[in-house]
Amino acid sequence: MKFPGGAAERVARVLLEVGAATAVEVSHTLGTSVQATRRSLSALLDAGFVEAHERTPFGPAPTRGRGRPSGTYSLTPLGRSACDQSYDDLALESLRFIDRSFGRDAVRAFAAERAARITSGGTIESIVEALVSEGYAATLEPASSNSHSSQLCQHHCPVVAAASEFPELCEEETSAFSAALGQHVTRLATLAQGDPICTTLIPNQVFGQVTQVKHQARKPRESREVSA
Repeated sequence: MKFPGGAAERVARVLLEVGAATAVEVSHTLGTSVQATRRSLSALLDAGFVEAHERTPFGPAPTRGRGRPSGTYSLTPLGRSACDQSYDDLALESLRFIDRSFGRDAVRAFAAERAARITSGGTIESIVEALVSEGYAATLEPASSNSHSSQLCQHHCPVVAAASEFPELCEEETSAFSAALGQHVTRLATLAQGDPICTTLIPNQVFGQVTQVKHQARKPRESREVSA
């Protein structure tokens, strides 16, 4: 699977790191013109690597202002697969080996241990930071404009194919979020099930408390090292 040109691949990798974004946001990140970014996005749309949304596929509905609303773009499963197919293939192969050799309980034990490591900091700030470092492009977003809840959003999953075949990865991650935060959380959507984003509702998390973490998580990194 090849991207339609180097410029298009750079645009795709920005979306991989930051999640859904407008053409203006992508152009600012890359330091290129909006027109050039739109050309790359159009090529990615035609190739099936990107999909367009009238609004960001998470969080509250934006307040309508004057002028034409800015659409957002996000990677499709095909686009995410093109970005890091080799890592996901390795994760899937490893889990299949564990399942064949030791059974499904061993897969769950592995998933639980991995999730416990990611959430070991015990705060929402540390969880967001850990997820970002693992390649999940995580942010914390307001659940709605008049709510005291937030949504933990994972705009990318480096092991989405593995999670599709082994849902224990998502299940144990959700349980670990609840245990670390000391409250019940609800998984609203997952990339593994074909949704455009992974979102977890955290009912008693005030969004404003971690705004800085959100902005830090939005910054794309030049390289990413992910450990299974």
